[in-house]
Amino acid sequence: MRTVGVLPKSVLILETIGMVSLALALLSLNDYLTLPAPLNSPLACVVMIFLGVLLMLPAAVLLMWRVAQLLAPQLMSRTSDVSSRSAREKRDDSNH
Repeated sequence: MRTVGVLPKSVLILETIGMVSLALALLSLNDYLTLPAPLNSPLACVVMIFLGVLLMLPAAVLLMWRVAQLLAPQLMSRTSDVSSRSAREKRDDSNH
């Protein structure tokens, strides 16, 4: 049984790596932390910020998708129920 709020482990791992990347970049830019030589340049910190945001996007998209499915299940259903639509049109027909 799958609960609604649980994200897959792969998405959680990507988000964790993204948050760590963002935290390291911001701490390095504010001179609270000294990173090794290749990661200590301002360009590397900017790349780490963009990488962190990109790694956090799958979790945000997945959460928005699940919220959309909960709020509007009729819009998210893939089956096209033509028979119920025609029955509805017949019931609401003013010529009967």
